Amino acid sequence: IDLDTARQELEEFIPHVRNISDSSIKKMAGRDLMRFKEFKKQGMAVKFGRFTHKENIQIQKNVEEFLALTGIDSAEKLLFTSRYPEDKDTIHRLKTEHHFCEKISEGIPRPWRLIYYRARKMFDPNNYKGRYTAEEKEQLKKYQALHGNDWKKISELMSRSNLSVAMKFSEIKSAINYGPWTKEETQRLMSAIKEVMKRKLKAESTSSLSSLDQSSMDLWIDREKLYQQLPWTEIETKVGSRYWRQCKQKWNSILTSKMSRGQPLYRGTNGLQAKINLIKRLYETKAEDTSEVNWDELSNAIGDVPGAYVQTKFYRLKVSCVPLWRRKTFPEVVEYLYEKKLPELEEKL
Repeated sequence: IDLDTARQELEEFIPHVRNISDSSIKKMAGRDLMRFKEFKKQGMAVKFGRFTHKENIQIQKNVEEFLALTGIDSAEKLLFTSRYPEDKDTIHRLKTEHHFCEKISEGIPRPWRLIYYRARKMFDPNNYKGRYTAEEKEQLKKYQALHGNDWKKISELMSRSNLSVAMKFSEIKSAINYGPWTKEETQRLMSAIKEVMKRKLKAESTSSLSSLDQSSMDLWIDREKLYQQLPWTEIETKVGSRYWRQCKQKWNSILTSKMSRGQPLYRGTNGLQAKINLIKRLYETKAEDTSEVNWDELSNAIGDVPGAYVQTKFYRLKVSCVPLWRRKTFPEVVEYLYEKKLPELEEKL
C-alpha cells in the first residue's frame, strides 16, 4: 500500500504515528499492520511501555522455537549475527526462509521493532557483566574519542552491550559532582525541567495549558507528567555538573518533599506503618514481576508521593530484610517480606 494509506491505517493503532519517519512507516506497514488488525479482531490493543513478565516469557518461547526450527545453535547468533561473520550468510538465509519477523513477534501485540530490541536485551550476554572497572572506564573514554558515538563499534570492542556503554559514557563524560547539591545546581535542574515540560505540553496540545493563565505561561498540568517520561539525558546536559540518574533522583526527592508538604514520611511510627502498608499492598497485587507493578497506584501506601519514591523504598526494604534477595524472584521476595518481616514490623509498631 502507498505511504499515505499506510500511515492512515497505522494511526488507528499508534496515536503518535505522525511523528514516525517515512522509512519506519514502510517497515511497519509490512511487518506490523496485518498483525495489528489480527490483534484487534481478538480484542487486544497494541501496547507500549515496559514489557510484562508474561511477554518476556513469550519472547523467550518464540526465540527457543525459532532456534529449534532452524538449527541455529544460540540466541546470540540469531540476534547478534554480526558477531559471527563466518555464519552470517547462513543465518540470514535461515531467518528469511523461516519468517523470522513473524515468528519472533508471535502472540505479542506490540510493534515488531520493540519486540526485537527487547529480545536483544534479554539474550545479550554482554548485558550482565557487573560494574565497570577503572581500566574499562579509561578504555571507554579512549574508544569514544576514536569512534565518537558509534556505540555498536565501541560495544564490540569492550564486549558490553550498546546501551551499557552509551549510558556509562553519559555518566563519566565530564567532571561530575558527587557531593550535596548546591543551590545553583538545584536551580539549573528546576529551570531545565520547566523548559522541557513547557515544550512537551505545547507539543501535545494547547488544551494542556491552563486556560486561566496562558498569557504568563504558568501551567496547570497532570501531576503524573511531572515525573513520567522526562528526557533525562537532555536535562543532564542543561544541568552540566550531574549525570542523568542523579538529576532524576534529585527531582524525585524535590517532588516528594513538595507533595508531602515537607513532612517526614519514612521515620518513626509513620515509617513502620508505611512499610507495613507497602508490603501488604505488594502482596495483594500478585504481580509476577516488577514490570507489572504500578508504583504510582501504590504511592498512597506511603503517602502522597511519586511512584519512584515507593519503588526506592521497596528496593531498600528487600536489600536490608531479604537474605539472598538477588537469587529470588519478585514473588518470592514479596512472599518473604509478607511472611517473615511483616509480623516483626507489626509487633514493633
